[in-house]
Amino acid sequence: MFFRNLYPNQAVYSAYDLDWETLSMVYRGVMFDIDNTLVPHGAPADERAKRLFVRLRGLGMGTMLVSNNGEERVRPFAEQVDSGYVCKAGKPKAGGYLEAMRRMGTTPANTLFVGDQIFTDIWGARRAGVFTILTDPLDPSTDEPQIVVKRLLERPFRRPGHYNVTSS
Repeated sequence: MFFRNLYPNQAVYSAYDLDWETLSMVYRGVMFDIDNTLVPHGAPADERAKRLFVRLRGLGMGTMLVSNNGEERVRPFAEQVDSGYVCKAGKPKAGGYLEAMRRMGTTPANTLFVGDQIFTDIWGARRAGVFTILTDPLDPSTDEPQIVVKRLLERPFRRPGHYNVTSS
């Protein structure tokens, strides 16, 4: 069971490539990691991120940012995309995801999570019972040293053919 939770339910190149119209027919809420999922590490929200959140709201989806970063990083980004957030989420613990769903008024059955790291994002969201979508990092050159090491350890879980886990 432990290793199963390290595999995402789905993997895509980018959060911006997802078919949000189809996803919105099943999911009422979406949680995102920020750094290297929506923008390069440390970058402010760009126009693409802002348009995505407008699109999601237009589809009737609630949004939350779930980040291990502090308030000083997460709050300004959340304000730029007009989203709720949980900072210092303690990923991969389930608590931050559960709090985000509580704030959105959603459940694990109708919420999904999108992130770029397996050992924090995917593992934590799977522990919370949420459908997970793994993205490639937008700009790995901006990763902090500890994340570079984690990405090396993630490689076996990013292999093609390992993204067919359909239940959360």
